[in-house]
Amino acid sequence: MIAVFTNGCFDIIHYGHIRLLEWARAQGDYLIVGLNSDASVRRLKGPNRPIIAEAERKETLLALRCVDRVVIFEEDTPVELLHLIRPQILVKGPQDFGRIIPGQEFVESLGGRVMIPDWPIMISTSDIINKIKL
Repeated sequence: MIAVFTNGCFDIIHYGHIRLLEWARAQGDYLIVGLNSDASVRRLKGPNRPIIAEAERKETLLALRCVDRVVIFEEDTPVELLHLIRPQILVKGPQDFGRIIPGQEFVESLGGRVMIPDWPIMISTSDIINKIKL
């Protein structure tokens, strides 16, 4: 069984999230999503985030047929979680192309790989929030 892992805040689920999650699931047999806790999202995105609480974000993700499991983590990166899960594939979004991927070295040391889809970035939660504010 090929375990695939991806992670993020997933605050206000949108088409870009769905597309990434479905693509990630297609790369293996089982998709585990690491979900940033509320405190982690605040540190990463600012004091007004998340918009949706972690329990509700988790439930929403679990309602998607492509997601098999959701694990909430408190750290700013999922490196500790990756050491526990030990996935064969780590999927990141197109916004991470060319960046240092936390946990990449560990996943590759297990013989796994990091995969990033090659479609353009089309939407972000921050953009949606900014449009609503207008």
